[in-house]
Amino acid sequence: MFNITKKEIQWGEETLTLETGRVARQADGSVIATLGETSVMANVTFAKEPKPGQDFFPLTVHYQEKYYAAGKIPGGFFKREARPTEKETLTARLIDRPIRPLFVPGFKNEVLVMCTVLSHDLVNDPDIVAMIAASAALTISGAPFRGPIAGCRVGFEDGEYILNPEIDDMHDLRNNPEQRLDLVVAGTKDAVMMVESEAYELTEAEMLGAVTFAHEQIQPVIDLIIDLAEDAAKEPFDFQAPDYSELYAAVATAGEQKMRDAYAIGDKLERQAAVAAVKEEVKEGLSEEQLEDPNLGSALKKLESTVLRSDVVKNGRRIDGRALDEVRDIVCETKVLPRTHGSALFTRGETQGLVVTTLGTGDDEQFIDALHGNFKSNFLLHYNFPPYSVGEAGRVGPPGRREIGHGKLAWRALQAVLPAATDFPYTVRLVSEITESNGSSSMASVCGGSLSMMDAGVPLKAPVAGVAMGLVLEEDGSYGILTDILGDEDHLGDMDFKVAGTEAGITSLQMDIKVAGITPEIMEKALAQAKAGRLHILGEMGKAVSEAGEFSIHAPRIETMQVPTDKIREVIGSGGKVIREIVEVSGAKVDINDDGVIKIASPNGEAIQKAYDMIHSIVAEPEEGKVYKGKVVKIVDFGAFVNFFGKRDGLVHVSQIENRRLNHPSDVLKEGQEVWVKLLGFDDRGKVRLAMKMVNQETGEEVAKEDAE
Repeated sequence: MFNITKKEIQWGEETLTLETGRVARQADGSVIATLGETSVMANVTFAKEPKPGQDFFPLTVHYQEKYYAAGKIPGGFFKREARPTEKETLTARLIDRPIRPLFVPGFKNEVLVMCTVLSHDLVNDPDIVAMIAASAALTISGAPFRGPIAGCRVGFEDGEYILNPEIDDMHDLRNNPEQRLDLVVAGTKDAVMMVESEAYELTEAEMLGAVTFAHEQIQPVIDLIIDLAEDAAKEPFDFQAPDYSELYAAVATAGEQKMRDAYAIGDKLERQAAVAAVKEEVKEGLSEEQLEDPNLGSALKKLESTVLRSDVVKNGRRIDGRALDEVRDIVCETKVLPRTHGSALFTRGETQGLVVTTLGTGDDEQFIDALHGNFKSNFLLHYNFPPYSVGEAGRVGPPGRREIGHGKLAWRALQAVLPAATDFPYTVRLVSEITESNGSSSMASVCGGSLSMMDAGVPLKAPVAGVAMGLVLEEDGSYGILTDILGDEDHLGDMDFKVAGTEAGITSLQMDIKVAGITPEIMEKALAQAKAGRLHILGEMGKAVSEAGEFSIHAPRIETMQVPTDKIREVIGSGGKVIREIVEVSGAKVDINDDGVIKIASPNGEAIQKAYDMIHSIVAEPEEGKVYKGKVVKIVDFGAFVNFFGKRDGLVHVSQIENRRLNHPSDVLKEGQEVWVKLLGFDDRGKVRLAMKMVNQETGEEVAKEDAE
């Protein structure tokens, strides 16, 4: 009934297994990949005919984490997996990016790749397993896929690269100074196709070494997939890339010079209008048969690409006239919004981001219900890309995959320089509103985010800047590396290479390559050129702000205090009664954790001090010989009981009230009266003994002994 093929290797410290033929036999390709006890099923299906008139490649990748994989039940009311989480969306992009360029050019049939996490051992991250499973399923499906690819994760600790570190080692790297890198690399036998990373000021050489290490480590996995395909692959789908050379020749003859003239226009919107006009002119000169050719769109795009690429490689000239290593003009502004905690407007050419910082308390931390466990995050970055930023009228909805991906890239770049939570106990939320876009708005979010947080008074370890690099690689091996690419250079080039970091090193690296054959030499040169661009941008940012600004009067102030863990129960009180009273009386927010760290937050410094004093009075012990201000709570024949230290009361004996004989304490005292008392000590039964007569009741200062007599 089943025709099962199974292959396995020892990969690092775990066994990697690929199996096909047992499940999903109606899919074009189905593979279950298992690393340790983490299993992911990848299923591939593709249409056998393209949709008429379709002018793009409709590849869709889905990655799903089933809670049963880790023995969990989803939280929430419905108890069912709902819309994709951020992790699922980012992993789907992680798989999509290296496989998309490897389909045969001209293939426009719909392709669906679905990866489902079936089992999770809480040690091996399923994203790498899913990438390997998807590659294997595509390789055996018969689709025109020029793979296989494989991927791995790399850590960097004590100067050593680590293959596929455990999930716990990669979690919350900001608080793990030993681990300095979380890098994912995907590639083919001969080339690296994709890089995604979170780093802690690594040098260019260290990053390049990590990428090289990863490419070496994925080779056995690629061999394993090929071994599986030799036994289980279906017959290749009969697809021949369309030959539209004659159509392209006609298009080039009619419009090449006009297209060059259009691309000589510096302004983006004017250039786009001119390019569109050239396309219409070209169409007017074509025959009816040529106009109906489904490859007309591809021919026009090839004309654009040829014009742009030839100018870059042959003439060293870019669309806007810049040198290949030149960054566009930069304008940095801070304090652009009056009521926000921090704000910055970062403009680089025709790309602009308005980034706003909001500081919150522990109540504002984001709770994340992940497959490997629940945790909280005190740094949030949200990226918005509205249609008006590119001059379009489009539909506005919830954030899509692109917005989530760009936001996460900026998050990775910035979180490496945040202060420790113990030093800066705030929840930080950044929102990047992209108001104009013509290339690398994610890097504008990094630069604007750094400026905005510094404006808000966040004590960053160092400012961070980011730059997007491009590449034009011709068939003869000649190439040009572009600094600070425009949107057109991104679309028509061969590489999108984003590098962010401080003056000391790289904090994030993301690379997508559209062609095979990127050599280590090219990558090394791109990293060096990116460093020069990054340092230039940091210099421009430094003109706007060089250190953390003043704290906004609208931001909450947070003070922390440490109390003994055995006193936590007293601060909280039965059913939370005591802590609720502290909040109500003081007006401050109070948050206490299991380690005894208490955060007190309020825009009002007096409210913080009030809450601090109330908590201190609960957890601290009164000091013998010290003067306290108290309130008379009860008068008896032999003295008065005074509440002087939190909820602690003590007796002022009638002989200790004044330096004269009193008939009764009520002669000079009444309940509710505020008095100054000195703590004399404790009697044999632990009762508190207080005195008033040796303290000036007006000033609270202790009087000399001879004055008291």
